Amino acid sequence: MKTFRISNRKKITDRMEDGSLLIMMAGRAPKKTADESYAYTPNRNFLYLTGVDEEEVVMTVKKCGDEINEALFIKRRDETKVKWVGETISPERAKEVSGIEDIRYLDTIEEHVHGLISKGEVSTVWLDLEKDGFLSPDQPGMIMAKELKGKYPQLSVKDVFPLLSASRMIKEPHEVDNIRKAIGITREGIYNLMRNAKPGMKEYQLEAYYDFVLKHEGVKDFAFETIMASGANATVLHYVANDAKVLDGELVMLDLGATHEYYSADISRTFPINGKFTERQKEFYNLVLKAQQAVIDALKPGLQWSEINSIVHKVYAEELKSMGMIEKDEEVKDYYYHGTSHHLGLNTHDVGSRDLALEEGMVLTVEPGIYVAKEGIGIRVEEDVLITRDGCEVLSKDIIKTVEEIEEFMARR
Repeated sequence: MKTFRISNRKKITDRMEDGSLLIMMAGRAPKKTADESYAYTPNRNFLYLTGVDEEEVVMTVKKCGDEINEALFIKRRDETKVKWVGETISPERAKEVSGIEDIRYLDTIEEHVHGLISKGEVSTVWLDLEKDGFLSPDQPGMIMAKELKGKYPQLSVKDVFPLLSASRMIKEPHEVDNIRKAIGITREGIYNLMRNAKPGMKEYQLEAYYDFVLKHEGVKDFAFETIMASGANATVLHYVANDAKVLDGELVMLDLGATHEYYSADISRTFPINGKFTERQKEFYNLVLKAQQAVIDALKPGLQWSEINSIVHKVYAEELKSMGMIEKDEEVKDYYYHGTSHHLGLNTHDVGSRDLALEEGMVLTVEPGIYVAKEGIGIRVEEDVLITRDGCEVLSKDIIKTVEEIEEFMARR
């Protein structure tokens, strides 16, 4: 899909001023201990622009007037390392994947950047300065920004992250297809764990049945750490210990996702470990489905993100009052304390503003939940949804979720 990468880069360079240089870095896996590092996963913005999923690779794009000069800097082939860890990307493969013709080696990049700045060809450098908090560690773009400003104080440094976020927010058809494929793998993993579920199992044993399917399908990079929460554990939103025994009569809430070509699925389902919902569980479960369907019915271009949560709160306020759970609307927060939606794509919580109206081509989650800690009940049901011209398409609609569907499936084990 090098034409896709070329198009993505053009969207960014069109916004860059004359005499500017974009520098993007693939990143590298952090050190774990001794001679071991954590598993590498590519920086998603770098991947979006180049398609290269190898660590330490760097891309530069210089814009001078109407002239755009792109270069990709890769590691030199090292015979010794090849014997230990395998081949690195070749110049031919780098060209094929990225659509960048000028392939150079990493040990020349400092000289390349210095030459552009010292000759006056570049006065502005664009870097990915993503930072999610004041105390969060500096990412490679921020580290390079400080280094360049220290060496070349005359430079202007700008952040390309907002431009990339806006571009990635609207998905191309093939991106949606990758998400569909990730959802399909996730569905089979869910069915495998439900098919093998029984009271007395550990949460991690259920998780193992899911993991097997993903590994069998070649998924190496899960969308996120699997949540496999039984009973009261499901009232903890990001419970990941997954080490409790699942007791007869309890619900199991799972929140998980496979990836395909690095595009994520993000699915939640809740089911009874013994195959049958109690009447109380069913009451809460159907309330969650009612709120979710109300959101799905409302989704269309022009709807504000802020309205999504309001729809859920309105349904919950009305129903929880009738159930005698609350007296005032604001008490909904005691049983529902997270947002309903987020963008989905190359990241599970994908980049993109939630202060805008919905647009055609956005992919987002719809994941209302109910959490009743004193009754040991936590329920979340999550769908992945594509915003279309006049409404939406539920990409994960083929994964069973009604009480009747789940009980029938469990009965056939």
